[in-house]
Amino acid sequence: MALRRLSLLSSLFRSAVAVTLRRNLGISAVAFNRAKDMDPVQKLFLDKIRDYTVKSKAAGGVVDGGPGFQKNVSEEISKLQRLYGTGDLTKFPEFKFPEPALEEVAK
Repeated sequence: MALRRLSLLSSLFRSAVAVTLRRNLGISAVAFNRAKDMDPVQKLFLDKIRDYTVKSKAAGGVVDGGPGFQKNVSEEISKLQRLYGTGDLTKFPEFKFPEPALEEVAK
């Protein structure tokens, strides 16, 4: 009887350990794969994004935009100003939500 319970307990313990090891192995496999070298296409894509970021910071805006691009942007901004009024349309609007006036309720 005690031997049967011991074998049952050991099989439950083995299965729990096996599940835990499988999960840990799965998580560590993902971590090790990220540490390896990337796919060449992914590496090229990330290199191009980083290169564009450096160029756009140096240019102060869009890279290789040229005068035609700037002309189109200014035309679109003037159209929007005619439609929606004046103001700086290149900045995100600032919203102000004043606190409502609350009335005291008599008890």
